[in-house]
Amino acid sequence: MLDVGCGLGGAARFLATAFDVQVFGIDLTQEYIDTGNVLCQWLNLDKKVQLAHGSALSMPYDDASFAGGYMLHVGMNIENKQALFHEVARVLKPGARFAIYDVMRFNSDRLTYPVPWTSNSYDCHLATPATYRDAINNAGFIIEAEHDRRDFAIAFFKGLREKNKLQGFPVLSLHTLMKESAGEKLKNMVSNVMEGRISPVEMIIKKPLQ
Repeated sequence: MLDVGCGLGGAARFLATAFDVQVFGIDLTQEYIDTGNVLCQWLNLDKKVQLAHGSALSMPYDDASFAGGYMLHVGMNIENKQALFHEVARVLKPGARFAIYDVMRFNSDRLTYPVPWTSNSYDCHLATPATYRDAINNAGFIIEAEHDRRDFAIAFFKGLREKNKLQGFPVLSLHTLMKESAGEKLKNMVSNVMEGRISPVEMIIKKPLQ
């Protein structure tokens, strides 16, 4: 299975354990890869999860290497969505499915920054669901499902806030990556979602057999 933008590999380790599959993850940040590989070793998952440093626009894998894949909160950091999905299509086997869970644009209002994936508009590459659909279709994929997860996101962050009030921040969580700016970034994220500027969207796409 392919994990695009694996970060520290948490999702990869979960899938490898829950479904007994081998997961290959790729991320542009070397520090994330190094840390993720150490965590995999600690959990004796280094044979099932292999994380590599590289670009999602030029992945170090052969054509038709993977029977499935996914990306979680990745597209906001990649400007060229057309190139991204063409590269994903290249490394997937015919008939393979690919899951997307990205924050997407829903209107042209100015976002409140910083947010978890960037501190300013210059490094922010949010796109509308329509832009994603265009890139996905041009890469030859079939879109099987699409869901706006706005309500889920609002409920998640509300629950997280209440839990942190009662128990405090866990030792390992988003704040370990965002450090002292974590509170402000998460607050702005929720505000942008509540105001209808952005929303997480889930898409399930399939590479045709032919």
